[in-house]
Amino acid sequence: MSMLSNLDLLRRVPLFSMLTAAQAESVAQSIVKHRFKRSEIIVEQGKKANALFIILTGRARVITSDSRGREVILAGMHPGDYIGEMSLIDDEPHSATVRAELQTDVLMLGRAEFARCLPENSSMAYAIMRGLVQRLRHADRKIESLALMDVYGRVARALLEFARPEPDGTLVIRDKVSRQDVAKMVGASREMVSRVMKDLEERGLTELLDSGAMVIRERIEPLR
Repeated sequence: MSMLSNLDLLRRVPLFSMLTAAQAESVAQSIVKHRFKRSEIIVEQGKKANALFIILTGRARVITSDSRGREVILAGMHPGDYIGEMSLIDDEPHSATVRAELQTDVLMLGRAEFARCLPENSSMAYAIMRGLVQRLRHADRKIESLALMDVYGRVARALLEFARPEPDGTLVIRDKVSRQDVAKMVGASREMVSRVMKDLEERGLTELLDSGAMVIRERIEPLR
């Protein structure tokens, strides 16, 4: 890396362009420079890193993978892009892995320092950000399902997303589930979805009640 100061580096990042001089100086004292080698993981799907990573030089890929090791590239990351903000906002594990495509230099900003960058009266802004992050995570799962799962797995995941737990822990879908709606969600034909749902019922994994509600008797694994 060049011998630029942290403040000089920070000023090059669009994410921090709205900071006041005092705020920028405060953040600059907290950031740490780090270098990732080619193919090295920056953040890993299913784990927490507790830091925001801002790419200075290099390139990275956002990928998701299944239990068989099959991968789908969700996005490419370039200088100025940042990584890990979703996990910092909702305190959940990363929804995807980010791997350096070549030698990549980053700035690292810890969780506490990231929180201090938010507006002082941040309760509403933070709530909005959490909602946006939830939507992004849902979108990541949807992309992963369409790319890596067969129709059976995609239907199973859709049903699990519809279901809500009862006090005894039983998963129940209260509203009647339209095969056509499920078909549109999972990118399959209505006939294929009907066959999958019939198979689930015949195997005793689900039960359709007279009211139209569906009980999930056993945990449906979204097979891949």
